[in-house]
Amino acid sequence: MGGAAGGTAGATGTSTVLVYSHRPEVRESIIQAVGRRPAPDVGRVRYVEAAGIAEVLAACDAGEADLLVLDGEAQPTGGMGVAKQLRHEIEDCPPIVLTVRRRDDRWLATWSQADAVLVHPLDPIESAEVVAQVLRDHRAGSLTSTE
Repeated sequence: MGGAAGGTAGATGTSTVLVYSHRPEVRESIIQAVGRRPAPDVGRVRYVEAAGIAEVLAACDAGEADLLVLDGEAQPTGGMGVAKQLRHEIEDCPPIVLTVRRRDDRWLATWSQADAVLVHPLDPIESAEVVAQVLRDHRAGSLTSTE
């Protein structure tokens, strides 16, 4: 099992992406948009779904996710607040992609310290590119931090 503590998987490995939303259809739309292999150089993606904040915190505490995709509109705890909390509480916090419903809400993702933002309706090409780039950036950061 990958994990933030163990570093992001390489091109031949599998990255674990945690998708958080209280709505199963939102989780499914994120998974469908990103796909199982967002780019050849980042390898395959295995998804773990979380419907509540406790599941997200447990996965992060255990280092079980290489990337988090959080629904900014999740209830009762929105992804933006979760992102901000994780950045302050988890020493080796995995990178975070937030999804928002309105382009005007992108600034809130900046406040929450997300690494990237996707706007609904999700474009599959853009979603895959954004997730792949965040995984690449995280991998590069992980490699330089261990030297």
